[in-house]
Amino acid sequence: MPLYNCLKEYRAKINVNQTEMGNLVGVSRQTISQIERGDYSPSVTLALKIARVFNVKVEDIFSYEGDDINE
Repeated sequence: MPLYNCLKEYRAKINVNQTEMGNLVGVSRQTISQIERGDYSPSVTLALKIARVFNVKVEDIFSYEGDDINE
C-alpha cells in the first residue's frame, strides 16, 4: 500500500522550495522530490522532522491508504 503525502502543498504555503526544505530537515533536494512523487517513503524520524517544520502532525502530511491495517 502506498504512502500518500501533501508535502508539496505544505511547502507552497510557506514558500519553501525543495532545496530549502531538504536543508531544513537534513536531506537532499532529490529526497524531497522523491517523497513528493511517492517514489520514496520517509523514515519515521524524517516524517517527524518534516511535520515539525510545519508545526502539524505527521498524519496531516502523510497518509497510508488501506482499508485494513494488516494488509
